[in-house]
Amino acid sequence: MSEPILIKNARCVSSKGIVQQDVLIKDGKINRLGKIDDIYASQIIDGTHLHLLPGALDPQVHFRDPGLTWKEDLRTGSMAAASGGVTSFFDMPNTKPSTITIEGMADRKKIAAEKCVVNYNFFIGATNTNLDVLNDVENVPGIKIFMGSSTGDLLVSNTNDLDNIFGNGSRLIAVHAEDDDIINAAQEVYKNSTDFNHHQLVRPPDAALKATTLAVELSIKYQRRLHILHLTTLDEVRYLEIQKTKAPISVEVCPQHFLLSAPYIYEKLGAYAQMNPPLRDMKHGEALWNGLVNGTIDCIATDHAPHTHEEKAKPFGQAPSGMPGVETSLPLMLDRANRGLCNIEDVVKWMCEKPVELYRVKNKGYIREGFDADLVLVDMEKQKLIENGNLMTKVNWSPYDGWTTQGWPVTTIVNGNIVFQDGEIDEATKGQEVQIDF
Repeated sequence: MSEPILIKNARCVSSKGIVQQDVLIKDGKINRLGKIDDIYASQIIDGTHLHLLPGALDPQVHFRDPGLTWKEDLRTGSMAAASGGVTSFFDMPNTKPSTITIEGMADRKKIAAEKCVVNYNFFIGATNTNLDVLNDVENVPGIKIFMGSSTGDLLVSNTNDLDNIFGNGSRLIAVHAEDDDIINAAQEVYKNSTDFNHHQLVRPPDAALKATTLAVELSIKYQRRLHILHLTTLDEVRYLEIQKTKAPISVEVCPQHFLLSAPYIYEKLGAYAQMNPPLRDMKHGEALWNGLVNGTIDCIATDHAPHTHEEKAKPFGQAPSGMPGVETSLPLMLDRANRGLCNIEDVVKWMCEKPVELYRVKNKGYIREGFDADLVLVDMEKQKLIENGNLMTKVNWSPYDGWTTQGWPVTTIVNGNIVFQDGEIDEATKGQEVQIDF
């Protein structure tokens, strides 16, 4: 067990406000809050000029382990998370093989226990034939459904199959909501294109709205917990403003979908700007940001999905979709707080508290006595350049290459252990499986 750590005079942040106090960490937990004598700890951290946040939970990453580990693995992905102040993550099932069996889930958690420096859990992937597995597998954040062609063999687009999944069980369902028929028709139109800007037209806004509408209708029909992953369109925001109150529905957005906009980003980055669902024009990005601020959208995720330079060098139609993001999401949001577009309390709500609440995670997301000591100290004055070649992710590139942002993690603590400090990772630190309260 780690030695006791005392953080002195930290500005402890929650969605309700900021309280300056000492925080004693002992046996992996937040032991005491208040004014605490130095004698109770063997290590003292001066937090006088820093803000102390609960560790962020990224509820959607693709760390590519097993089967695609030349892009990323659970060690490098979790290191990237730690450097970005993310102390827990939920990984997606589109690995090789896909995570669609109880045995496959057990294997992934075994690998994670050996490799991860932060806390972890994994979605079980839905197919047309594994309904019994979806309801029987233990301690997972939810069921992942790909409603539109995106990756691997995890497509579930038939309405009867979707109805069967929604109508059986109570576990949260998270959907990648794009309509497969619309995508297939658009792909035929642009099959000879060489223009990466056409990616947003191959996966048009109506494909997203149609699939989201179907998922919401099924959620309302069965009162089934539904989480809509990586929202991207103005029409979806408007639709969900009305429909969310009719069922237990939650929504996430990725920073790239309101920070990066077409067509400029495709002209600048080409394949590096390609992801599913796609980056769209500014009117959609503005609607997403407004939806986050007004509460229609509940939380932030990254959809961290790295590919190598060699893979991204392929032409349009062959280059894979996806981009890194787990180590830059919190800094990007802190930068927006520094620029007055939101406040740091909002960032904690969207990245720490709401994901914990929506997924019913035990003992995380807040700076409270008895809670897990998953914490991040951030320096809101620190400016840093995001730079390709200087990142923790294995592919070592970012769509934000060249951006200078203000507000960065300086120390990340996981289960009472310092895993990241002053730019260095302690790879000996091991994360733990995140416990879900069903």
